[in-house]
Amino acid sequence: MPRLLIVVNIPRFFVSHRLPLALAARRAGYEVHVASSEASGGQHDSASLARIRAEGLPFHALPLAQHGTNPLDEGRLLATFIGLYRRLQPDLLHHVSLKPVLYGGLAARLLGLPSVGAMSGLGYVFIGPGWKPRLLRSAIQPALRLALGSSQSRMIFQNADDLARFVALGYIHPQRAALIRGSGVDLERFRPAPAPPDGLPIVLFAGRLMWPKGLGAFVGAARALRGRARFVVVGYAEATSPSAVPIEQLCAWADEGLIEYWGARDDMPAVYAQASVVCLPSTYGEGVPKVLIEAAACGLPLLTTDTPGCRDICRHESSGLLVPPHDQQALNAALLRLLDDPALRARLGTGARTLAEAEFGQERIISQTLALYAALLGADPEQV
Repeated sequence: MPRLLIVVNIPRFFVSHRLPLALAARRAGYEVHVASSEASGGQHDSASLARIRAEGLPFHALPLAQHGTNPLDEGRLLATFIGLYRRLQPDLLHHVSLKPVLYGGLAARLLGLPSVGAMSGLGYVFIGPGWKPRLLRSAIQPALRLALGSSQSRMIFQNADDLARFVALGYIHPQRAALIRGSGVDLERFRPAPAPPDGLPIVLFAGRLMWPKGLGAFVGAARALRGRARFVVVGYAEATSPSAVPIEQLCAWADEGLIEYWGARDDMPAVYAQASVVCLPSTYGEGVPKVLIEAAACGLPLLTTDTPGCRDICRHESSGLLVPPHDQQALNAALLRLLDDPALRARLGTGARTLAEAEFGQERIISQTLALYAALLGADPEQV
């Protein structure tokens, strides 16, 4: 029974994005362990940690500050990775997001352990403006090349643009890179619902409440199209993120009557069932946004930016509409077009569901990932 350790930043990300994979790996014969920071993000992480333990997955706590940059803390984190891997002796590691990929990859290479890395998008460090992300990029480049340079490592990318960028920068050999689109969606749980009742249509923004996710542009559209729709925001603030939108700002927008803030929700199929359009004007550096995959599976038209990851699930005039990033007028015009044309919304929603079924089903994504595990361990996928 090969021992698999999945390493992520925070418990709630594991539950929302990697729990189905972990359970499928266990069914396939792996002994699956999980490592992340503990419940530092409040009740959502506490509940997620409880869910991990309830599923019977051994949990290993890491002193991992998702957005921390203190060199002493980062050095201690690397030492913790090395110590954990020496004690646990995993047969295979799966590192998800930048810090696990970087520090876990270095520890795996030092100890000669096979590892799979996964970037859920390039995010703040690789595309963020200003001197700080540029400095971080310069600092981590040599270490990242070392972490990804082992012949026993593979790297999963969610979109072809990110894969090509890492190869062009010399971070990874192209033969060690794999394209697997997102973390998949449960096509039975997320499926088209009956049309919402008559009344103002709901335009939904869902996700982490961060400026680069396009929340400001979403509110700009709400201001320009006031009275044409209800603009609903669902998600949670990430207090440690340098790009977090303060909860006070959300409350101010709500008090002004521009948005309705429904908070963090665990019943997303019920939320999507009330929406007419899902709008994510992201410039964040996405992998393939989970919210857009879920919305597509629910047969909703998508409105997002023509950026890597977003355009992988939102095919212009087929499953949604794409607009240039940072173009408020184009966003407003595209949204008005959707609000004025129910037939267009229906056509794009049908196309979105078809695309989700063809390319983004959870079983497809899990099967591709387990095949990568088996290949790295040198086994026949049918025998694992």
